[in-house]
Amino acid sequence: MNKNYKIGFIGCGKMASAIIKGVISSKFIQPQNITGSEVNPDIAKQAQERLSINVITDNRALVMNSDVIFIATKPNYVSSVLEEIKSELTPEKLVVSIAAGVSTKKIQDIIGRQRVVRVMPNTPALVLEGMSGVCKGACASEDDLNFVIDLLSNIGKAIPVTEDQLDIVTAISGSGPAFFYKVMEDMARAGEKLGLDYEKSLMLAVQTAIGSAKMVMQRGETPVQTLIDNVATKGGCTFVGISVMNEENSEKLFYDVIEKTAQKASELGK
Repeated sequence: MNKNYKIGFIGCGKMASAIIKGVISSKFIQPQNITGSEVNPDIAKQAQERLSINVITDNRALVMNSDVIFIATKPNYVSSVLEEIKSELTPEKLVVSIAAGVSTKKIQDIIGRQRVVRVMPNTPALVLEGMSGVCKGACASEDDLNFVIDLLSNIGKAIPVTEDQLDIVTAISGSGPAFFYKVMEDMARAGEKLGLDYEKSLMLAVQTAIGSAKMVMQRGETPVQTLIDNVATKGGCTFVGISVMNEENSEKLFYDVIEKTAQKASELGK
């Protein structure tokens, strides 16, 4: 696949908009090669003005004129959209779904032996720091998978996974932003209770999260535990804090959080 392919987005909501803006700003795809569709004419007009691409109201026309079709509707609309467009799909076209909980098998049950790639993105894509898990359906090729990963790398990072791992991806990165927000909020509230104003406490927590994340990304071969040990020297104040986390079994807490979230993602998929 190449960058001259025409890409269509059925649905131009927040996540689709983030992808569109990312690939345009990176020049991965030229704006004239991207089309969106929204069934409501007013919403289509607003999306066209917001994204500076052509946005139409005809899903079938979009599919006819696109090489890659992103299904970016809410999950409960996916089946009806696929029924609507399936007569326009050909073997040369790639279908990419970002609809949560909708398996490639469910998609192929409707549209047949079509090339399908499924993506679990997350909301930090809106600030070009997204994390996406990507898996391919039974008829998609490695080239299809790599094209989608390259495209999504323009709004953050993307990794290949198997479809049975996608519920774990949902729990860690799809739902993960809310878990990190919760940790930052709890740290800020603790600072507030101890006598520091909330906004200052929140800034301390947020900037520390950003800096710590960057250090993990740049660690090379260094284990994360080594980064912990470098800050939490024995007998120091950080060591005391880490000891409290260990006593409260924070590892089990986060295991339970991820496990329960992944279970729920699996249930939604069924």
